[in-house]
Amino acid sequence: MTDLVQYQCDDKVATITLNNGKVNAFSHDMIDALNAALDKAIVDEAVVVLKGQPGMFSAGYDLSVMQESMEAAMKLVEKGSTLTRRMLSFDYPIIAACTGHAVAKGAFVLLASDYRIGIQGKFKIGLNEVAIGMTMHQAGLELARGRLAPVFFNRSVILAEMVSVDDAVTAGFLDVAVAPEAFEQTVVATAQAMTKLNMKAHRQTKLKARAGLLDALDKAIEVDRGGSL
Repeated sequence: MTDLVQYQCDDKVATITLNNGKVNAFSHDMIDALNAALDKAIVDEAVVVLKGQPGMFSAGYDLSVMQESMEAAMKLVEKGSTLTRRMLSFDYPIIAACTGHAVAKGAFVLLASDYRIGIQGKFKIGLNEVAIGMTMHQAGLELARGRLAPVFFNRSVILAEMVSVDDAVTAGFLDVAVAPEAFEQTVVATAQAMTKLNMKAHRQTKLKARAGLLDALDKAIEVDRGGSL
């Protein structure tokens, strides 16, 4: 689709690969490209597999934008929060194939996906906002509260604890961690299994199950729109 996002659909599985430099930064352009890929997946009526690059799922927002000004940072955060809100209510299952490090916005994208498969290795996953001098935005707080294991919420959000791939399963960032040699096979098998779901029932159940979280996110995005980091 673009240089930032590749899209391929086979057998009702749409593979969306993020490709924005060595850290796969979420910029305005990459978010736009990802939304366009999700639009195409709806047309194709496909289960989505969202992948990063080898060793790096994403290290978060584009720092050049985040450091430009408070206004610029908040606009990018709002756009990113709207993306993750969309992912949580997406018509078809979204599988995150976590190919390595997932930090800040990269970790939030994991939290917004329906099923998360991590590749074992010396990778770190977590929310480092507090460690780098950013007060957590309200939408981030609500997403973390809704998807993380309660015992890890404070550790991840308030203390910026980064965890290993295996501990990320316990924390709630991932659903499963697999050996590198089994990673691709596991992703493919999981995606194919999900194509067998009744998609209408999946969508309606997802919206019912996440109604409270989606409502909280809508309100949080409005709060963030008028706030600061």
